[in-house]
Amino acid sequence: MNDQPVAYLDHAATTPMWPEAIDVMTAELGRLGNASSLHASGRASRRVVEESRELIAERLGSRPSEVVFCSGGTEANNLAIKGLYWARRAQDPHRRRVIFSSIEHHALLDPVTWLAKHEGAAIDMTPVDAIGRIQVDALRSAVAADPASVAAITTMWANNEMGTIQPIDEVVAIAREHGIPVHSDAVQAAGYVPIDFAARQLDAMTVTAHKLGGPVGVGALVIRREIDAVPLMHGGGQERDIRSGTIGVALIASFARALDLTVQRQAETAARIERLRQRLVDGVRSIVPDAVVNGDPDSGPNHRLPNIAHVTFPGCEGDAMLMLLDAQGVECSTGSACDAGVPQPSHVLLAMGYDEQAARGSLRFSLGHTTTDADVDRLLAALPAVHERATRAAHVRSS
Repeated sequence: MNDQPVAYLDHAATTPMWPEAIDVMTAELGRLGNASSLHASGRASRRVVEESRELIAERLGSRPSEVVFCSGGTEANNLAIKGLYWARRAQDPHRRRVIFSSIEHHALLDPVTWLAKHEGAAIDMTPVDAIGRIQVDALRSAVAADPASVAAITTMWANNEMGTIQPIDEVVAIAREHGIPVHSDAVQAAGYVPIDFAARQLDAMTVTAHKLGGPVGVGALVIRREIDAVPLMHGGGQERDIRSGTIGVALIASFARALDLTVQRQAETAARIERLRQRLVDGVRSIVPDAVVNGDPDSGPNHRLPNIAHVTFPGCEGDAMLMLLDAQGVECSTGSACDAGVPQPSHVLLAMGYDEQAARGSLRFSLGHTTTDADVDRLLAALPAVHERATRAAHVRSS
């Protein structure tokens, strides 16, 4: 690789921290005092945490008491779905069903399947259409079949591979008819579309800092005070006794600053990134005419996130293209999972109706607040040779 800067196009995996969030975290790392201690240093740390909680709540449209800090999106999703399931089943043993979409992130998909294997949950997967949006009629039918047996419904706000935004309002409306709690994984959505927890009438919602220009290692489960959830961990009783553990003051303060900046700049950033994404998509199509851009073609808070372009390259292996691009200083993702080092086709694309070959031949380019025209230019400059080599290699393997 030459000495040019890397074109980082994997912001959906993690995005660089805002400089201001780094400054806040750096300053707070020098602070002494456990936020649960009663002395002056402890009270000062607690003040930072609670002021951060108030700011995060304001930016997410919730009450401060509804923000429960944890280590990130995976923990928040586990706490939400397992906690709701255990609490609801304890109230009524008949409530054993968990309804979830077929395109959930593994941070939600795996806890749900764990509940089925270890806790006797009956899991019901809602199908999606060809652009990756859940089929609301199928969800309605699944609930109507036996609403009293449903412990919880979970549907991500926006898909991490396609960027497709889900019909959260319709999901909530169906659940409300039967008093079923709804959780949404908003990890990808929070950075690029307006989020209002109260207005959407959700019962629980997951967010994480490192997708917003904050640090890795902190996130939040926003959960209504009226909702019971059994904790995963037991200890000091921090965070409403839902999530025990010593509070990371510096992480939380940096999280709050990053979210604040993200929301302030969201409209401007989204418009700029959508323009860059369109340049990228147009360029890819001109270089590889048979490339297929997946997901909703329209952008906006009811359609698609502005920062994700998911592309299938017929006749190519996505993993090969990823490594060839990486060698040219372009970093992206296949969007697929790896199990014990063996590449697996994306479960999202399979759920959308793609066959395994197409699912294996796809790349996700995700943009963020640091993405520039130069990043897009570098991808487009590298793509012709990379595509040619990947096509030739795939042809050799298949012959």
